[in-house]
Amino acid sequence: MEIELWALIPFVLMLLSIAIMPLIAGKWWENNLHKLYTALGLSIPTSIYLIINDMGNNLIHQMAYDYFPFITLLCALFVVTGGIHTHGSMQARPLNNTITLAIGFVLASFIGTTGAAMLMIRPLIDMNQQRKHITHTILFFIALVANCGGVLTPLGDPPLFLLYLRGADFFWFMNLFPQWLFVGTTMLAIYYAIDRHIYYKKEPVEAVMADVREKEILKVTGKINIIYLIAIILSVSFVNSTYIPRMGAHDASVYMRFLREIILISISLLSLITTKKRVRKENNFSWNPIIEVAVVFIGIFITMIPALSFLNANAVKLGFTEPWQFYYGAGFLSALLDNSPTAVAFHTVAMGLPHAAELELVAGVPVQLLKAIALGSVFFGAMTYIGNGPNFMVKAIAEQNGIKMPSFFGYIICFSLVVLLPIYILAQVIFL
Repeated sequence: MEIELWALIPFVLMLLSIAIMPLIAGKWWENNLHKLYTALGLSIPTSIYLIINDMGNNLIHQMAYDYFPFITLLCALFVVTGGIHTHGSMQARPLNNTITLAIGFVLASFIGTTGAAMLMIRPLIDMNQQRKHITHTILFFIALVANCGGVLTPLGDPPLFLLYLRGADFFWFMNLFPQWLFVGTTMLAIYYAIDRHIYYKKEPVEAVMADVREKEILKVTGKINIIYLIAIILSVSFVNSTYIPRMGAHDASVYMRFLREIILISISLLSLITTKKRVRKENNFSWNPIIEVAVVFIGIFITMIPALSFLNANAVKLGFTEPWQFYYGAGFLSALLDNSPTAVAFHTVAMGLPHAAELELVAGVPVQLLKAIALGSVFFGAMTYIGNGPNFMVKAIAEQNGIKMPSFFGYIICFSLVVLLPIYILAQVIFL
């Protein structure tokens, strides 16, 4: 059916709420109940519209086969990584900081950007607690660990998991290794040069000496959760219709259709039961971040249904045909709004385009277009605080520890446009 333009208004308002409300009504928006009111207030009219126009099945499919798997995976990663606590630190020399960022960058693809960010941010802050200049380290952490590192698997970042749910093979994302390596090594090299200059030219001598005196041996508690992390990776990799065809059968039972999610929920419960409460207390573990994601994305997933149908029906008219257009288009919206719905929207646009019969398709779209969508959505999520969920979480933790972070626009002007955008442009020129 033809989707009226006005049916897209709730989706636009939902995304604008995420982008603007933290700036104009920050205290009110911090309450997850208020986010839920907003999400439901925009979702209910959309749901009524879908049901009236015989699109109720679209609504059921979206929530059952996109939202539920999406939030189940994020919750599992959040719970398990929240049960691993690291204590102690190395000396905060430029090389050690760079190695720490590199470790987080690699981990992001395998335990998720949210998991890696929450696992690594506190040890990084502890390691640098004696240094006076640390803001630049947190900014590069957001870019490397909370965003760009998560390109290699569907576990890495929510938009990739949604593309995985739409048919991209789990291991297909490994094809993005050259781009991942280029962006990561370039960013780490720039960080090392900046941190080395600051360490030797600007860091007070007394801060450096205090850092040398107070270094501690690194200790890890909650190690059983490492096993659970491996279990999550194996579940997402192999518990799907590719390896278990029965899961995709038309007459499959509910338990079989949602076998992966049942396993992930079981892993989460095991982590909660077997991890000592002291470990989560030391991590300042709270359910608020994952509840925030859950309630906000209820609104996103429901209100985006008319938008996706409209994009699919009008893909040719939008004029997007080249990989670079999808790269920057997905990137621009990911930076300003949120990268998960952006990836789905541009995948839908790509699905609606006519393709030559000889082109290799992945998830129903040409390989180069899917690469552009995946890379743009993940990389550009680091361009603003609102581009990806972990960004604000890292900022909040840093500020709780007394680290002065730039404002919303200060982050863009002083970091994103100066450091990140040139790297992303180079990546596009070389690989797309």
